Amino acid sequence: MAIDPDGLDSAVRILSRLLLSEETLEDTLGRVAGLACRTLDACDMASVTMIDDGRPSTPVQTDPAVSALDAAQYRSERGPCLEAYSVRQVVQGTISKSADHWPEFTAAAAEAGIGSVLAVPLVASDRPLGALNLYSKTAESYDQADEETAVLFSEQAAVACANAEVYWRTYSLTEHLREALESRDVIGQAKGILMARRSCTPDAAFEALRKVSQHRNIKLRQIAEQVVYLGDLED
Repeated sequence: MAIDPDGLDSAVRILSRLLLSEETLEDTLGRVAGLACRTLDACDMASVTMIDDGRPSTPVQTDPAVSALDAAQYRSERGPCLEAYSVRQVVQGTISKSADHWPEFTAAAAEAGIGSVLAVPLVASDRPLGALNLYSKTAESYDQADEETAVLFSEQAAVACANAEVYWRTYSLTEHLREALESRDVIGQAKGILMARRSCTPDAAFEALRKVSQHRNIKLRQIAEQVVYLGDLED
């Protein structure tokens, strides 16, 4: 099947921009799935399978009907997307010829009117992330050109996914660090207030905060904020 070179070039440019994007991982994956449908004429719906600690999930999809298709694979622990992820190779299947290989998935696909599937592994830095799943309502609709294009597409998509994952993991760690530093600052302020009010040592001031926190079952930072706001500690 002929691929529109302008469409492919546009898709690659968009994916390249995603490498520097600050979108959430889910937003990035949504763009990847949407671009797949627009780039490959044979593709009617798409999804992305992500594997986290051995557990597959579908964070994004272009059509609600995809939910049943991916879920059938996850329940039975077999199907094109899981196979593509496992063997790190493109997996293509015609639904009418796949009943023996993927019975649960084939049944779900037939019910949804799917004729064929192309599952492409997403691999970044030799680390498998999941698979890009391309579903078509036309039997035997994916040819060699489609497969080659999907592979090029998935290589860009995998890097975009990996970069988004790294960005938001780093962002989360930074936020936790910021919160920890803020907690330390407010606790330090509260200790200073108690030391001045009660003429006690830093250890005694901290112990007073800890005891009230434990007694009320409230986080130490919240107790410290109350001290800073009220000017003393209410036991």
